Amino acid sequence: MDDAVRPILGGGSNHPVQDRLEDQIGWYDRKSRNAQRRYKILKLAQVIIAGLIPLVSVFPIPKPQWVTAVLGLLVLIIEAVQQLNQDQQNWIAYRSACEALKHEKYLHLASAGPYANAENREQQLAVLADRTERLISQEHVKWVSALEEALTRNRGTGSHPAPAGGNKVPS
Repeated sequence: MDDAVRPILGGGSNHPVQDRLEDQIGWYDRKSRNAQRRYKILKLAQVIIAGLIPLVSVFPIPKPQWVTAVLGLLVLIIEAVQQLNQDQQNWIAYRSACEALKHEKYLHLASAGPYANAENREQQLAVLADRTERLISQEHVKWVSALEEALTRNRGTGSHPAPAGGNKVPS
């Protein structure tokens, strides 16, 4: 988060619209970083485990067929977890939403773009509220759409993917 810019927003005491914007930037930033971290850890583990499979045939290991089977199973399980959690897609979607909200914040701070024509601070805040909620709403619509698509894709397979993002509908 941009701690250097945060105090500028309201001269120390923020308006509820600005607090909401900061809260959402923080939420999307945290969720994006968490999804990125999970995705990279799982992908790295998957590649390392898959790379170990051919090595089993080279080294004298007792019962290499069992070791190969277990390693293959681990690769499969990691892939299933990645498909269920959708961490790569969430990382991208949440980062995109976070950056769009930051862009809005900076336009507001500079009284640029849609904020340039506002007659006073209250009008600027009204425009900020409208644009912030529109961005959040668009992200929610994308989230619901991705969930419905995943459910449709997996209908009949018996798997039930977690919604993209999983736990919280941004407030």
